[in-house]
Amino acid sequence: MSRFVRWTAATAAALLVAGCSSGSSDSGDDKGSATTPSSATSSSRASPGLPASLTSQKLDWGRCEGTSDSPTPGSDWQCATLKVPLDYAKPDGETIGLALIRAKATGGSRIGSLLFNFGGPGQSGISVMPSYAGTVSALRERYDLVSWDPRGVGASEGVRCRSDKEIRAAESVDPTPDDAAEEKAYLQDSADFGQGCEKAAGNLIAHVSTTDSARDMDLMRQVLGDTKTHYFGISYGTELGGVYAHLFPKNVGRLILDAVVDPSADMVGHAKNQARGFQRALDDYLKSTGQDPEEGSQKIAALLKRIDAEPLATSSGRKLTQGLALTGIAVTLYSAQSWPALTGALDAAEQGDGSDLLALSDGYNDRDASGHYGTTTHAQRVISCLDDKQRPTAAQTKKQLPEFRKISPVFGEFMGWDTAGWCHDWPVAGQYDTPEVSAPGAAPVLVVGNTGDPATPYEGTRKMADELGKGVGVMLTWKGEGHGAYGSGNDCVDSTVNAYLLDGTVPRDGKVCS
Repeated sequence: MSRFVRWTAATAAALLVAGCSSGSSDSGDDKGSATTPSSATSSSRASPGLPASLTSQKLDWGRCEGTSDSPTPGSDWQCATLKVPLDYAKPDGETIGLALIRAKATGGSRIGSLLFNFGGPGQSGISVMPSYAGTVSALRERYDLVSWDPRGVGASEGVRCRSDKEIRAAESVDPTPDDAAEEKAYLQDSADFGQGCEKAAGNLIAHVSTTDSARDMDLMRQVLGDTKTHYFGISYGTELGGVYAHLFPKNVGRLILDAVVDPSADMVGHAKNQARGFQRALDDYLKSTGQDPEEGSQKIAALLKRIDAEPLATSSGRKLTQGLALTGIAVTLYSAQSWPALTGALDAAEQGDGSDLLALSDGYNDRDASGHYGTTTHAQRVISCLDDKQRPTAAQTKKQLPEFRKISPVFGEFMGWDTAGWCHDWPVAGQYDTPEVSAPGAAPVLVVGNTGDPATPYEGTRKMADELGKGVGVMLTWKGEGHGAYGSGNDCVDSTVNAYLLDGTVPRDGKVCS
């Protein structure tokens, strides 16, 4: 079981090349200029309470090494390890290492470092940053491109909660239980996953929150020698950016938040938002094929019900379960360029062949040809369950299911049950119902929303801009499809973001790119 929340390496290429014509409804003068590199103030100081052994550490940049989940990047890239406190309440205590990667600025007028978080939570910056560099090549002229594996992810004390064998076995668990036995198995599987995470992570499991990562970012800023934090957050990375702005408003430089998580939504609200977002994207797909969205959705829902009763055969010998089929459908909605693949996979499934949907699902679940699974979904759950305070019971979830089904006949029931199972019997308590992102006094933060985004629905963009505060949150809209806007082929979006990051030009709040 995995949530449809993350911006993933498996879908990165598709997300970033969805074509759309450029245009803008912007009118009037620019709002102003973002904080410039030379505008540091006395408030841009070291985080109070951290020892000099951390704030003054020197990074030993060297050749990057590849892993089983990430190939060795080219010679332009350097890697280093940053020491951070395990527990920021005990800054002189135990430390852990965060893996960093960078490519130095190519131009002569360097602004500073530009930090990237690619979402998840749990996505590895070490593995994604080199492949994303071509998309942001214009930014590299004036910034060092820097990313990292957040705590609990990949090379930064990465957590593996289950073996490949255990993951394969769990694929047979029904994520939409139909009776008491399936419900018991579903909740037991969730509890087992949490126990596996606790065993693997130890003390770290209580110190991988978004707040911890935001504090890591500010220590990173100091060690990299930057007076201000310049940051590009995508998907979950927007929540991380908002939390950072709240904690360190005076240290905010130029922040881009693209594919925005709604900071006002709790766990259940977020699940409803996603059910709505994926259904909206599915409706757009169905319209593009000449189908009536309601009729097409009911046809897909009926297919999933048949697969639930009897999983489909595939060319690999594995069975396509309902959960895997639903994942295979969802992953194609991250980009309109993947819609033809969805058509082919659904046609094959209707004929009894689940091979194509299974392959799509495997890509999302980080499963390679040898049957080895990556750990992105493990880190995703460890981080989000430490963040989320809500722990809906199965009984509470059942009461919500009719509303979830009404929102989406295809994704609703899965999203509803996910609220009960995701953090069921989790070994540590969650920290908040919703993240605090208000950032009074911060420099303008550019918040970018895509009207067709399935995973982080567009409505969250305005809410993030509003919660950042008047004069801080500046909203840019793209009327497009897919998860994220920048690098998706729209000149209006790209030029607006580039002008903000490179020149400090803040667009009018409410600018629309079509």
